[in-house]
Amino acid sequence: MIALDEIDLKLLDILQNNGKLTTKEIAEQVHLSSTPVYERIKRMEREGIIDKYVAILEAEKVGKSFIVFCHVTLKQHTKKIGNQFVQDIISLREVTECYNVSGDYDFLLKIVVRDMKHYQSFVINDLGSIKNIGSVHSTFVMGVIKHSYAIPL
Repeated sequence: MIALDEIDLKLLDILQNNGKLTTKEIAEQVHLSSTPVYERIKRMEREGIIDKYVAILEAEKVGKSFIVFCHVTLKQHTKKIGNQFVQDIISLREVTECYNVSGDYDFLLKIVVRDMKHYQSFVINDLGSIKNIGSVHSTFVMGVIKHSYAIPL
């Protein structure tokens, strides 16, 4: 773990809430001049603490508001099969998150599509074409209560 001081943490918190702020605007919030703030942010980018900057879209406004959490169990558990599954999942745009989990299932997928019909097509044509899937259990999101991309600092 890389050592972060209080100012670094404050900078990260500010950037997580609004990555479009200028260095000057951020500097005002942490009571420093622009140069040290700029240097700290660049250091955290170089060190990989800040991975990237993105635009977060409103799913409903782009017609992709149907969210499904999908539990997947593999038939077999070899290194080759696991790696192939991971590569296959990475290639599917509808899968926005994939976690290797413990418990009754091997993987948890977050899938974002237009509607139930789109999900049905995705399961049959895309997910169904991946070899060695033993079972798939889907949970459909009825409403989002809390959604954040921020890492608690």
